[in-house]
Amino acid sequence: MVTLQHYLILSALLFSIGLAGLVIRRNILIIFMSIELILNAANLVFIAFSRYRANLDGQVAAFFVIAVAAAEAAVGLAIVIAIFRNRSTVKVDELNLMRN
Repeated sequence: MVTLQHYLILSALLFSIGLAGLVIRRNILIIFMSIELILNAANLVFIAFSRYRANLDGQVAAFFVIAVAAAEAAVGLAIVIAIFRNRSTVKVDELNLMRN
């Protein structure tokens, strides 16, 4: 039987992978995917505790996180496309947007 601890361990693993991708990688698209992985780890915790406590509050919170993540992905992808058109790169190290 799958218990609450299994979901929490899986969520911690997903969060760790997302955090490692956020810190190590220098590609903007990989960084956005890592942020999505972190948000999905938080959703898993919300839903696991919601099921454990037998109320819907965590599932509602996870639904809002999914909606915010979708908006973040759409806006983030638009920004990445605009940066790529102007600078011809998506590597964070090569971007100096504050300089001319």
